[in-house]
Amino acid sequence: MFYEADRVIYAKPQLLEVICQLRFPTILSISAKEPAEFQELIRQDFPRYSRTIEKLPPKVLGQPGNMKLQEQPDVINYQFLSGDGRWKVNLTNNFIALATPSYTRWEEFAAKLDEVLAQFISVYHPAFFERIGLRYINAFSRKALDLEGTPFVDLIEPGYLGLMGDEDVQEQSFQRVMQEAEMRLSGGCGLKLHCGPGMVKRNNVEDKEIKFILDNDFFMNGKVELPHTIAALNTIHTHADRTFRGAITRELHDAMEPQLL
Repeated sequence: MFYEADRVIYAKPQLLEVICQLRFPTILSISAKEPAEFQELIRQDFPRYSRTIEKLPPKVLGQPGNMKLQEQPDVINYQFLSGDGRWKVNLTNNFIALATPSYTRWEEFAAKLDEVLAQFISVYHPAFFERIGLRYINAFSRKALDLEGTPFVDLIEPGYLGLMGDEDVQEQSFQRVMQEAEMRLSGGCGLKLHCGPGMVKRNNVEDKEIKFILDNDFFMNGKVELPHTIAALNTIHTHADRTFRGAITRELHDAMEPQLL
């Protein structure tokens, strides 16, 4: 499941999105007023601003037979978007996140994240981070990689295929075969995995090509002191790199045209 190899970048990457989210103990001042000071510090790189309000469902309290519903406060989500639309920062009163649909390499993403976090910490002074998550969402397109007609069993390692990996069944026989798993990794990390064939929506339009979805959410829970944030992120990224390479076959790896860093 894990494979260590020289790091590469792909000329034909199959990523839909990469998201890094850092959760912290609730800071009420974030939702109490517009984050003008934070915006001013990142506005050169993220000039476009918007916000959304999410209504949470009521929380169920008590025991069966004596339960009641407790209304929860709305969640205000502040969004800062880069001029070219490649990068987005989301901020609420208990998390900050950076996302991009056009990820190239970890060093670029980490540098952008470091800039955003530095400004966030300077304004809001979080006590520590409670959860650090790094999520890679891939959708492998055989059409885009000139692999039409190649079965997924030749492209994806057996552990990620489930029943579709059996020798006595045909890929076309399956209407749905998704699997989910959660596991502990070394260094205090964890992984939530969601994978299987499916269709992808872009701009609310569903692509009819069946792609193989590989959605890996790596995380570290517990109290992470601010000076240890970079080390924690690097540990998480190492797991992400090894897991991705362990999920794909050499044929798929080569089809994405790897180039050594």
